[in-house]
Amino acid sequence: MASSFRHRVLSASLLLCAVAFTCVSGGLGPITTNGQNYSKVCDPARFAAMGLQMGGFRYCDASLPYPDRARDLVGRLKLEEKVRNLGDRAEGAARVGLPPYRWWGEALHGVSDTGPGGTWFGDVVPGATSFPLVINSAASFNETLWRAIGGAVSTEIRAMYNLGHAELTYWSPNINVVRDPRWGRASETPGEDPFLVGRYAVSFVRAMQDIHEYDGAPATGADPFSRPIKVEERDMIETFERPFEMCVRDGDASCVMCSYNRINGVPACADARLLTETVRDAWQLHGYIVSDCDSVRVMVRDAKWLGYNGVEATAAAMKAGLDLDCGMFWEGAQDFFTAFGLDAVRQGKLRESEVDNALKNLYVVLMRLGFFDGIPELESLGASDVCTEEHKELAADGARQGMVLIKNDHGRLPLKAANSVALVGLLQHINASDVMLGDYRGKPCRVVTPYDGIKKVANATSLHACDKGACGAPGGWVKTVDATIVVAGLNMSVEKEGNDREDLLLPWNQTNWINAVAEASPSPIVLVIISAGGVDISFAQNNSKIGAIVWAGYPGEEGGTAIADVLFGKYNPGGRLPLTWYKNKYISKIPMTSMALRPVADKGYPGRTYKFYGGPEVLYPFGHGLSYTSFSYASATTGASVAVKIGTWESCKQLTYKPGTSASPACPAVNVAGHGCQEEVSFELTVSNVGGRDGSHVVAVYTVPAGRGGRRAAEAAGGVPEGVRARGGRGPSAVHAQRVQGVRHRRGDGVHRRAVGRQHGPDRRRRPVILLPRQDRAGSCINSLRTHYGAC
Repeated sequence: MASSFRHRVLSASLLLCAVAFTCVSGGLGPITTNGQNYSKVCDPARFAAMGLQMGGFRYCDASLPYPDRARDLVGRLKLEEKVRNLGDRAEGAARVGLPPYRWWGEALHGVSDTGPGGTWFGDVVPGATSFPLVINSAASFNETLWRAIGGAVSTEIRAMYNLGHAELTYWSPNINVVRDPRWGRASETPGEDPFLVGRYAVSFVRAMQDIHEYDGAPATGADPFSRPIKVEERDMIETFERPFEMCVRDGDASCVMCSYNRINGVPACADARLLTETVRDAWQLHGYIVSDCDSVRVMVRDAKWLGYNGVEATAAAMKAGLDLDCGMFWEGAQDFFTAFGLDAVRQGKLRESEVDNALKNLYVVLMRLGFFDGIPELESLGASDVCTEEHKELAADGARQGMVLIKNDHGRLPLKAANSVALVGLLQHINASDVMLGDYRGKPCRVVTPYDGIKKVANATSLHACDKGACGAPGGWVKTVDATIVVAGLNMSVEKEGNDREDLLLPWNQTNWINAVAEASPSPIVLVIISAGGVDISFAQNNSKIGAIVWAGYPGEEGGTAIADVLFGKYNPGGRLPLTWYKNKYISKIPMTSMALRPVADKGYPGRTYKFYGGPEVLYPFGHGLSYTSFSYASATTGASVAVKIGTWESCKQLTYKPGTSASPACPAVNVAGHGCQEEVSFELTVSNVGGRDGSHVVAVYTVPAGRGGRRAAEAAGGVPEGVRARGGRGPSAVHAQRVQGVRHRRGDGVHRRAVGRQHGPDRRRRPVILLPRQDRAGSCINSLRTHYGAC
């Protein structure tokens, strides 16, 4: 099957749509009708089996536009049938040939069986490739990798769909920005930078063409269901909404999910300004909007918003723009749209035309996905396309690219394969067959643990597993090996959805026994950290007996191979931290429930993320990452100016300066609200690999508001994991970048990053600047990076 077809597997929505259909022996296809299986709704044999003539149903006429077909289908349904198809477990309508469908599925980092049974594993498909968690993939800063993973996941989903083991709509990825280091869901997201998160979303969704979860602001705190949150408008626009806007506009996502929360007093799933005016109209969503599961019921049961009952909450949500209501099947609760939709219409609180519009949005997506007509070129995908060697190697490569070398004193790493090593740590980390997979996972093809990976490379490996709370005094073994590797960190009992962290320290007494092992070892030990969020490992950073630290994240099913490849030098790490790692003192300065990103002087809040906090409690900054080689930068650019004309009816604006400030310019400021921002400011940067090993490198480019004096309270403008190698002896290879998109600065001290593209020679594809790390040869190899940015 051509790769171009594989990347079309889920051609409509970002969310996970999965229906559980039983696979009948001898039959293929996910749609079961009268004991037979079919691969599409509009199959003449299927209609005949139901006693219907397909020719009489215009919604099966593939020559008509999808909106016309959806209108015909919805028009054939009775009101009662319409309402029964507004929930995630849609009942269908056999009377008109419409089968049931389960919309809910998950594919965060591989095909998952989380949900009400729409995706399932069995004898035919025992498992699917479990890729690294999203936070790991983000650390690669590599859009090519993100696209490859999205394409592989979509291929496996379509193969499982053909076998009756999956549906076609998946609610992935989660692209909420991480604002607090204690947040339990950091593993699911691409980090704290809105632009990085947005670019991940665009890449993954373009490859997957599925649907993403929309949480305008993540639910946190002791009572996330009823607790209202207050968010400044500029933070909503610049940070929380921006990745979603990028995903919808540039990624063409087909679904967005609204959260439980009340944002500035209004439930996200009943906010017409957010759902209709912003997402559907301003961003031009071509698809549907779904609730985070049970969000509509939460309005009534927990938030008690406006004293609404089920009928009123249903009407308010659908009028605001919600198309599909996901319910809590595990509690035996029916979704509110199905339970109260009929009464909402009969009581005059909701128009039947509004129900029709919601259904049309849903069925157009399913038509685009091939649910009604099939996609012939994809129907050959089957069990042999799941857990392929290619996909398992991609999982290993993704884990390698996401590894971050945090510390490497005196070149402690890489180790030599001839070394004998002692592997020390909690059994859950050394033999991390469960921990490495993280949350929202399915059944993996296989699991290569750190122990499995290291023992294949090292000359001899001794295992020393510890119980929680006590590792015991290191024995004589620590003095008989060439190197000691300690694997430590967290797990999903500490950080996951519903489990926010109480502090940033290592749990289970790990700090004490890591120090004890380090002290007993005759040579500096190597520490591998398994976690999503940052951990305060100041003790290890400051201990000369701990020579190297590698962050492995939650690296997925092939994580052990990746860890070994990095530790023993088969792969030169080039990942960067997508989160700021704070010292534990930081969390005492700001409550987790505060949504403020910028410092709040009257409350003493110091600010959040690298954009708004640069204080002393940072252990490792956003973008931190070392290499086994060295890179140097050189720039001949001295700066550029942009002329802004003052209109006939405009004048210079005066600014108030602090006492002692030098004389202000003749024209301190002008109003540029109507300025087109078409200017380009260019700079040229030369990156050289001056070390002794091949390596990949992320070039991070930042924009800073004028007058900030270089303060990093700005968004990363873009980074290119840029290797440096000569090409065929023809001298330095030039990389010429073009401005793809210019965005205006927002008012205040936040700025917008520009998306930048680059054009290699004729033998290379055009790629965005923030992408594509590659392993390149060391030596006197130079690349020239020329970048153009919009001026405003």
